[in-house]
Amino acid sequence: MKLLRMRRLSWAAALMAGLAPALTPVAAWAADTANAPAGSVTAPIAALNAALATAEKDAAKPFADRYNALAPAVDQAFNLQQILHTIVGLRWGAIPPAQQAKLLTAFRSFTITSYAANFDSNSGDSFNILPETRAVGSDQVVETEIVPKSGDHVRIDYVMRQTNGVWQAVDVLEQGTISQVAVQRSDFRSLLSDGTGAALTDSLTARVAKLSGGAVHP
Repeated sequence: MKLLRMRRLSWAAALMAGLAPALTPVAAWAADTANAPAGSVTAPIAALNAALATAEKDAAKPFADRYNALAPAVDQAFNLQQILHTIVGLRWGAIPPAQQAKLLTAFRSFTITSYAANFDSNSGDSFNILPETRAVGSDQVVETEIVPKSGDHVRIDYVMRQTNGVWQAVDVLEQGTISQVAVQRSDFRSLLSDGTGAALTDSLTARVAKLSGGAVHP
């Protein structure tokens, strides 16, 4: 999801850096997924990380194939409807239902496309789900870090909310503090001034086309 505003990162080192440094990148993310029990707060993020690692390994494949492979993990990891509702804010109720559906479709495509575009090179860096979560009210924050071959680790945390027994992310915190929902709310404000959501839908659709080279059509 392009709730992440960060430089292009590769994925090397061990996925379980500091916990199992001898693991290879592929074995590491597989172990991370296996160690996240189904239904646990970390399971959707472990599955997303595994899908992103595979997307990087498959960087040579057509964009549409990588998009389709990532889509289920993104849908599982994120409550995109809640995220979009929060971004739009009080204007959401004024948008006609048919346009809400179009906007959500465009936002989903934009999110998946952004991940496919950002994780598009098998440059050998890795990531780590940190062992502790922290509570923020009834939400839980899953702490992760991306570990490049050289340079500083990049902290990416996921604010997880349980709805009907299912944990999904409702925000992403860059460096553990910068809310990407808040960033997008600011970025999209002018596009929501028409009150219909049509301008934002058109903008997201155009961004999808540009990022995917025309391979994806919301």
